[in-house]
Amino acid sequence: MVLKMVKLISKRDKTVVPFEKQKISRAIYKAMLSVKNGTFKDAEMITDLVIKEIPPDKIPTVEEIQDIVERVLMSYSSHNKDFKDVARAYILYREKRRLIREEKKRMGIKDDLKLSLNSVKVLEARYLLKNERGEVIETPRELFHRVASSIALVEGLYDYIEYKKKGKLEREGIDLRTRKVSKKERSYLKFLFDRFVSEGSITGSFKQFITFLETVPNSVHGYEEKFEETITNLEFLPNSPTLMNAGTDMGQLSACFVLPVGDSIEEIFDTLKNTAKIHKSGGGTGFSFSNLRPKNDRVRSTMGVASGPVSFMRIFDTTTDVIKQGGKRRGANMAILRYDHPDIVEFVSSKDPENETLSNFNISVGVDSDFFERVDEDSYIELKNPRNGETVNRIRARYLWDLIVDSAWRTGDPGMIFLDEINAKNTVPHIGQIESTNPCGEQPLLPYESCNLGSINLSKFVKGKDVDWKKLERVIRIAVRFLDDVIDANVFPIPEIEKMTRKTRKIGLGLMGFADMLMKLSIPYASNRALSMAEKVMSFLQKISHDESSALAREKGVFPGWEGSTWHREGIKMRNSTTTTIAPTGTISIIAGCSSSIEPVFALAFVRRVLDGQELLEINPIFEEVMRDRGLYSPDLMNKIAITGTLEGIDLPDDIMDVFITSREISYEWHILMQATFQSFCDSGVSKTINLPNSATREDVERSYRLAKDLHCKGITVYRDGSKNVQVLYAGNAGKGTPQRDKKPDLNFLISDEKALKIDATYDPACPTGVCDK
Repeated sequence: MVLKMVKLISKRDKTVVPFEKQKISRAIYKAMLSVKNGTFKDAEMITDLVIKEIPPDKIPTVEEIQDIVERVLMSYSSHNKDFKDVARAYILYREKRRLIREEKKRMGIKDDLKLSLNSVKVLEARYLLKNERGEVIETPRELFHRVASSIALVEGLYDYIEYKKKGKLEREGIDLRTRKVSKKERSYLKFLFDRFVSEGSITGSFKQFITFLETVPNSVHGYEEKFEETITNLEFLPNSPTLMNAGTDMGQLSACFVLPVGDSIEEIFDTLKNTAKIHKSGGGTGFSFSNLRPKNDRVRSTMGVASGPVSFMRIFDTTTDVIKQGGKRRGANMAILRYDHPDIVEFVSSKDPENETLSNFNISVGVDSDFFERVDEDSYIELKNPRNGETVNRIRARYLWDLIVDSAWRTGDPGMIFLDEINAKNTVPHIGQIESTNPCGEQPLLPYESCNLGSINLSKFVKGKDVDWKKLERVIRIAVRFLDDVIDANVFPIPEIEKMTRKTRKIGLGLMGFADMLMKLSIPYASNRALSMAEKVMSFLQKISHDESSALAREKGVFPGWEGSTWHREGIKMRNSTTTTIAPTGTISIIAGCSSSIEPVFALAFVRRVLDGQELLEINPIFEEVMRDRGLYSPDLMNKIAITGTLEGIDLPDDIMDVFITSREISYEWHILMQATFQSFCDSGVSKTINLPNSATREDVERSYRLAKDLHCKGITVYRDGSKNVQVLYAGNAGKGTPQRDKKPDLNFLISDEKALKIDATYDPACPTGVCDK
């Protein structure tokens, strides 16, 4: 007998779509795998029984079909075989999905991309536009369209320049068509058009330009589609300020800034004012305080004495506390002081385990090879007043080194910035020397320079047992063009930053989802195979991004500071003085649903606190899939793993134990080897958390810093678990989670075990201190 198939189904949002039998079979099969009862053939058999109960002329709802699935599973009995335990697993999954939908609804979000709850929470908190009453007024898909369309408008300006010169456009593989310009876009384009006019790039009137966009086929629509597809597929995401501000009145799109701190009250407070502007727009700031005169130095104008760099850092810290970035997140800072500054001891000792002092700062000591030579020789460092270069004191290098190591062991600060390594790789040395970086250290920048970042989600590029290199190349090229367009689309906070940024046109294209990629390829993170894959991926990113920047230079022109740069000396035309960096990724990796940056996964199973105080068990999806496929999955086992987040003490096959390892189980040597490997093929820097267990010694910290220097990293930060009394990742909890017993008393994904590893809804494992530029 031929089974009469229902043709349509009504979704929860009332839209009607074609009925897909295989979706029901897969859902039933997942439930069967979780309790180790049934085969895929059994799942298909149950599906046929479900379909029999649906009148063929009826358009059932999703809920009605799920009700029938539960009923059929509970009632099925044949040959001493039943599926009541499968029914319970199906009910649990269904209930969990219901709770997630309710949570999204409570946030006021229409999730039109079916993102994870964590992703939606982050988008609601920081990215989706809201009205004056604080109500969300755009969906995730609309957010990504807003960003893509705003940045693609820049392509219209370059098309107009080319059209004026040649009377035609030459674009291969791009959809050329006209595009209507909205009233809001017209205002924004007028701002950009006037900027291009002031630079001498464009001639003619704004009216002629708009007429061109709306009557002459151009590439705006084509690039808008490419940008939107890549972002919506979560293959590439730009940094937070671009997601927040593109297409809005704020318009500031960069994440990373470095500001100079001059040695006068006027200069210091000018910098403080500019810092406030940057933080308000969502950016993070880095400073070198090395030019400030030391504490107790004479101030001739007032006949008083100077208070020193650390005192002014406190003022910057307080200002950051007061100004919440765009009403969405706290600001982040990096403070750097050279090792030969007279106040270096006070600086190194300025942070505390409670994270109450300078809580909005990461701090790093700026060092060079001379510093390490003096440590090795057990000789002295001459501490020089930057005001006049006079030596005011001497300090044993070994004493300072021990102080740095001890403070890093106790508090997680300071890190180290290797200034000689950074400036040896400075592509624009004729413009200036680099003294500071952004808050997480991955972006060394000149004074007044900014950089916009973006990251490619490597987990999206696994194809079988290899990387889909062709697809990866396509996305790298799209991302480079996008980030370059961001420079032109940007509404910079002050003129000095606009001038310097547009002179060097630095972009920072990086990676996230690296650990996910390794797990999908069955490669242990702490292995030579992983280092080899890191080399392949990062060298590919470097090669293709340089090639695309060079192609853009031929199309749009070289960066204005190109002449005199290392690129100029090598005879290579480049649109951007740098193209690659490795940022922490932070919240954008939560949006993408992938592992952070190049970090290992921090836990395989854990309890995440969601908005209404509930605690949901969250399992790494790659780990869960492997466990189900291998017939090893069980709810009890997942709950046991959630206590520590690791496989410690769990009896599983060796290959699973090797591949599914967490950041806290990996030695510092492997962490630093991975950082150095990525740094070998990176224009800028690599932000990497060197996780140390609580039991790590000061000698471990010392060896970590030495190894990073020897392997030519540009900087290093270590984080010993528990070194800060306030941290957002923690095991155990004073209070207990409360299962929804009144609804489903057997919901075993709601954990009440106080020993479970618990984190907040938007915890960022790439930034355990909470002071990151995301």
